[in-house]
Amino acid sequence: MRMRDKAIHPADAPLYPIREVSRLTGVNPVTLRAWERRYGLIRPQRTPKGHRLYARDDIERIERILQWLNRGVPVSQVRELLDQPRVVETPDPVAGDWPSQRQHLIAAVESLDLLRLDALFNQCMALYPVDTCLRELFKPVVDELEERWHDQLGATLQRRTLEAFLRTRIGIRLYHANLTSRGSVVLISRLPEDQGTLWDLLVALAASQHGYQVHLFDAPLPFSELPLAVERFKASALLLCSGQAERTDLIRRQLPRLAEQLDVPVGLCGPVARIRQSELQDSRVVILGDDPPQAIAGLASLVKG
Repeated sequence: MRMRDKAIHPADAPLYPIREVSRLTGVNPVTLRAWERRYGLIRPQRTPKGHRLYARDDIERIERILQWLNRGVPVSQVRELLDQPRVVETPDPVAGDWPSQRQHLIAAVESLDLLRLDALFNQCMALYPVDTCLRELFKPVVDELEERWHDQLGATLQRRTLEAFLRTRIGIRLYHANLTSRGSVVLISRLPEDQGTLWDLLVALAASQHGYQVHLFDAPLPFSELPLAVERFKASALLLCSGQAERTDLIRRQLPRLAEQLDVPVGLCGPVARIRQSELQDSRVVILGDDPPQAIAGLASLVKG
């Protein structure tokens, strides 16, 4: 070990392997390695076999990186901010590259450029925490695309292409995460009038990132079968998603009745939660909103186990 490293990390200070650091910070190992190799944001020690070991101040530095990223600062600009005194003011988020990334992603969808779509998705997921990707890129893009898709020629083709792409990428992540997760089981399904699977895919990605075992249904289940699904999968919560307002009868009668039948929380996610919030205030349906990370954070206090 170099003398400078000894000065920074005393010999008796605890050291953490990358998987433990990932658990503590919520940043996956692939992203931690990218921050180290591509941007020099962190410098962990190495064992004789080359395994990374992180000290407590490395973890604190990662938490500071997350603070800057959550304020909209591009990862490429974070290093210079970390090296400045703590009193430095936060740059205007408009100066970040998120607006540019959103427009690139929208252009890839509209041109059906799958290679570009894949590159943008992989780049974001490798460099930023999942919650940041959802909040700053994927949700705003879905919001804008759904506005553009009203009466637009080719809208259905664009929507189905994006859904198929995300279903594959997110499905792979869910599969591998479920193999190792010991978290509570969450069932996620869309409501009948939703035109696609975009909202339930985003909510499923957020839930998986927060440690839940996620069972995602591609098509809406009949309300009569949802209690059976909760029972058979031993689910701790049921999340229903939609980008539409949905039928008034479903919102005012069927959904509250379903929530009364179940012993687990029934959460409503996506634009439907914002549109119909006032009509469900006196029911047992939990309004989780249309921000996937916030929705899953709001679920945490309600889930048993």
